[in-house]
Order: sequence, then C-alpha cells, then structure tokens
Amino acid sequence: MVWTLAVVEASALFGAVSGMIFVWRQQTVLVDWLDAAILLGQAVAVTSCCIVAFYYNDLYDFRIVPNFAAFVARLFHSFGVAFILLAALYTLFPDIRIGSGPLVSSVPLIIGFLVLARAASYAVIRRHLFTERLLMVGMSALARKLVDEIDARPQSRRVIVGIADDGAEELSFRYPLLGPLARLEKILDETRPHQIIVTMAERRGHLPVLELLAARGRGIAIDDGVTLYESLTGKMAIESLTPSTVIFSPDFRRARIYSALSRAISLSAALAGLVGLMPLLALIALAIKLDSSGPVLFIHDRAGLRGKQFRLLKFRTMRPTAYEASAWAGDNGDRITRVGKWLRRFRLDELPQFVNILRGDMNLIGPRPHPVSNFDLFNARIPYYSLRTTVRPGVTGWAQVRYGYANNLEEETEKMRYDLYYVKHRSLWLDLRIIVDSVKIVLFGRGAR
Repeated sequence: MVWTLAVVEASALFGAVSGMIFVWRQQTVLVDWLDAAILLGQAVAVTSCCIVAFYYNDLYDFRIVPNFAAFVARLFHSFGVAFILLAALYTLFPDIRIGSGPLVSSVPLIIGFLVLARAASYAVIRRHLFTERLLMVGMSALARKLVDEIDARPQSRRVIVGIADDGAEELSFRYPLLGPLARLEKILDETRPHQIIVTMAERRGHLPVLELLAARGRGIAIDDGVTLYESLTGKMAIESLTPSTVIFSPDFRRARIYSALSRAISLSAALAGLVGLMPLLALIALAIKLDSSGPVLFIHDRAGLRGKQFRLLKFRTMRPTAYEASAWAGDNGDRITRVGKWLRRFRLDELPQFVNILRGDMNLIGPRPHPVSNFDLFNARIPYYSLRTTVRPGVTGWAQVRYGYANNLEEETEKMRYDLYYVKHRSLWLDLRIIVDSVKIVLFGRGAR
C-alpha cells in the first residue's frame, strides 16, 4: 500500500505541476520537442523535491503517521523542506526554474489531492476494506510474533481470522482457536481465508500435507510464517530457522558481478568522501581537540570478512581511560564528550572509515564490524552468527538504519536478525535504500539511540 500510495501521489504531483506550467505558458508543447523536454524537466524537479521531502518527514511511515491528523501536522512542514530543496536545485540548475505563477498555482491542487488521497487511505485502513484474510496453522512463538507485527501494521490490510492447532486450547491467544488440524478442511469452509500461514514449531510428522494440498487446489495461497515475517519486518526470525533451510538456501550467495559493483561503488564513494569532506573532517578534528584531551582518532580491533581482524578508525567520542573499557555503548555513557554526543547522533564519527574502505577492510554497506573481544561470545550465543562474516563489514548497514546501537547480548541478537536479512537479500537496490535512510540519520539525527 505504501508503494502504491507513493506512486499515486508522485503521478498526481507531476500532473498538477505540468498542467499549471502548460496553462501559464499558453502554448502547445508538442509543437516543439525541446519545449516539451523543458516542461517535463521542470515538472519532474518539483515532483522529486516534494516526494523526497515527504519521505524524509516520514509521511510514508504509517507507524509515525498512524492517522489523518498526524499526516496533516507533518504535511506543511514537508512543503517547507520541499521548497528548500527546490531552491537548492534551482541554484545548481537554473535552466529548470519555473515561474512563481505556475508553482504557486499548483500548490493548492497538490495539497487538495494529497488530503483527499490520504483521507481515503486512512478510511480504507480504519474500515478494513480490501483486506486479505489470513488463517494461521500452528501455535508457536513465531505465530505470536507474526500476530504482533500484523496488528502493528493496519496499512498492510491483513486480517487474521483465527488459528488452527492441535492441543492449543489452554494457551491464551487473542484470536479464536478454531480447532485441531484434522478439521482443517471444515475450518477453511467456515472462515474462507485468502491465505494460509504455516507457523508450526514442529512440522515433521505433524504438517497436514493432504489438507494443505487440497487448499492449494481451491486457490488458497499458502505461505511460510518465516517468509511472511521477513517481508513484514525486514528481519529474520532466527529462532524459527532450521539449519537445512539455511544450508541449502541459494539466497545467501550472490553473483560475482554484484560483489564487484558493490566494491567499485564503495571505493568511489570513499575516495569522493575523503576529498569532498576534507574541510568537514578538519573541522571535526579541531572540535575534538578543543573539547577534550586525547587523540583525534579512536582505533579499535574489529572482526571483518571471515573473522579477519583489522583496525577500525573512528573519530573519538569518549574520554580516554587508563583501564580496559567495556565494548557495550551503554556502559560508557558517562565518558561521551560534548562533541562526541553530536558526532554519534549524526553518525559523523564513522567518517574516517572511508580509509578502511580504501584499505579493503570494509565496504560502504554491510553489517557493522564487531569488536574482536566480543566475537567469540557472539559466535557461541547468537544463532547463525558465522553467516554475518561472509560479507565485508560496512560503514553503515541495514541493522544500523533499522535499529541503532546495541547495549547487551539480547539487543545484539535483535540486530543480528536485521544483519542476517541483509546477508540473505543484499542487492544494489537494498544498498541504495540503506544509503537513503543513512542520509536521513545524518541530516536529522533519527535512528541513532
């Protein structure tokens, strides 16, 4: 629904802007192809600035804007950001500038359409229209997690009609327990689900194969609960994975062309970053020296690709100590300097790792490298941790933009769910999404804990 809404709104913005430009110019643009190209470029510029502003103000995150009032409260601030982006774009590319007349005229049309479209969207969510009815087969910890995730995402338009399971009557569950698996066919007749989600903890010898095949023959989609959990949350239910699923899955291997392109992009970005951000790097170094005594850089031993040790470079954000400090961020809160607080909030302390990229220790995108001192602990206590080391660590990553810092083993396990998702699904598209979200953190300080 989110992607559909973004496409619809972008199309409406483009139509409103291009229409107003055409009306104000009072000429037929198809007579001159160059004139048509200029008009399209102007409309695309305005549309792009608006959509980027909407995204960075979280208008497409229904957890942040769960209702129409929350959307309206953020809408006008988003337009302010859009106009700033547009002014910067006009400074760089003055030829795409449009007159104030068509721009001002298009704003009421844009706002009117956005308000109507979002009001309709929230009505659809609130009234559960066009929903997909789900029947869950099997009571388990995974089933409970899925219920929580689905309930937290009304915009996904999924409705749970109940659960079928043997001997689960004594367990508390906020959706109806519809009976044992032996009467699955009757349960399907009673509930008429669009999709069956298999969430059984133990499937060998218990999976109702014949009944599920019959359901598939009736046109009912059948999906694995682990797969649905991944698509909903962007992380993996590592406790519900079986070793054979991981071992034989082709998803944890990537083509060499992706690895080569990813490495080339990382090297280019690191080189451009070091050159283009040199004034900022010098300013940060000066601020660190003026704020507290100690070195500018913090150098720490980390575990990289295949567990190989390397020396990670960061701007120092804490006061030095004479003793061996804890590797957990939460244990060192009293040591964070004034400058360090801001560097950590906007992740600017990570910039020296461009040097690590050039050395070959890291990529731009990947799981964050863990301290060597914690490597053996994580490898022993976190399921499938070794898979994390099969890719080169990154300056930023999926777990960083989705979760933030971890302060104990439980939180590191939660981050591992995101890291494993990245290892399985990594692609140039996912890398681009991580970069976009990382820019949001750098600009607004969101996501860092």
